[in-house]
Amino acid sequence: MEPVVNPYRQALPPPIRSSGIVGWIRSNFFSGWVNTVITLILLWVVIQILTFVINWAFIDAVWVGESAESCPDQGSACWAFVIERWRLFVYGLYPQEILWRVNIVYLLAIMTVAAFVFSFGKYTKAVRITMIVVFPVATIIFLLGGIFGMKPVSTESFGGLLLTLVVATTGILGSIPLGLLLALGRTSELTVIRRICTYFIELWRGIPLIVAIVMFVALLPIFFPDGSKIDVVVRIFIAFAAFNSAYMAEVFRGGLQSIPAGQFEAARSIGIPYWKMMIYIILPQAIKNAVPAMVNTCISIFKETTLILLVGFSDFLGIIHLSLEDPKWLGPPHIFVSAYIFAALVYFIFTFGMSRYSVRLENRSNIDG
Repeated sequence: MEPVVNPYRQALPPPIRSSGIVGWIRSNFFSGWVNTVITLILLWVVIQILTFVINWAFIDAVWVGESAESCPDQGSACWAFVIERWRLFVYGLYPQEILWRVNIVYLLAIMTVAAFVFSFGKYTKAVRITMIVVFPVATIIFLLGGIFGMKPVSTESFGGLLLTLVVATTGILGSIPLGLLLALGRTSELTVIRRICTYFIELWRGIPLIVAIVMFVALLPIFFPDGSKIDVVVRIFIAFAAFNSAYMAEVFRGGLQSIPAGQFEAARSIGIPYWKMMIYIILPQAIKNAVPAMVNTCISIFKETTLILLVGFSDFLGIIHLSLEDPKWLGPPHIFVSAYIFAALVYFIFTFGMSRYSVRLENRSNIDG
């Protein structure tokens, strides 16, 4: 008797109720009567919130106006205030006839960010190094002027988002290399260097940032006869870099301590000099491990820029606060709410962008590793 051979039957796809988007929704939101009730309640709450936000921020909002009289409805947003003061928020008191110089700086900043977000193949490294070198130099030239026939501009004209970004960028770019050197000094085998770096770190970590800012802005000319010749905005830059370098140092020290001691011993056993060992073996791993904490510190630096309002400078939040005191815009509290929600959105966009880039760096490091 010959064996019966059944024809091959291809497996049928799983039921639509247990696979795909329908299956995912069913298993995550409607897997039982309790989850179903919670999902429906939360869905109702979300719909109510979204309806209110859309009506308040878009449908009923006032977009055009020159005073508080344009926003009589207290149940809607007053974006007319933001639009009417837009130039002041973005450029501060920078001379209007040369705002193109600030626009070039903003464009270069976007290009620098794009250089680190996107890949350019074999030219990626060269493009990033070029932007790191070109961007700071071009920023100083265009913002301050005084060369190439450009009108000089005092730093006292800086304000708004421009001042916030300049202070934050200077604080971040200044604190990272200084913090790395302090971390290496604190872990050094040389007692003098280790103690100097330790005392420096503990000093700045033990005082509030506003004290550091006031000390550099108000007290530096007292202790140094030539200190009064240092531009006051430059003193703020120094205060932010010195203060935050102490926190960056602890971030990098944590990264250094995450490296197994065997790697140090192995490098020394084959005669690799200290600096080559650090540059080629230890620091790449330590910096990779310190990326989350380092980006968290950078976000803190960006938000800490609001403190310069207390020493007479009008950063982005300070300009909004001063604009709300204008008699033209003194009115119902919903104007204040609209202004500060706008400020919160701007800060959120920058900090969220830094956070997402941190996640991307971590993922790429894990893949490379």
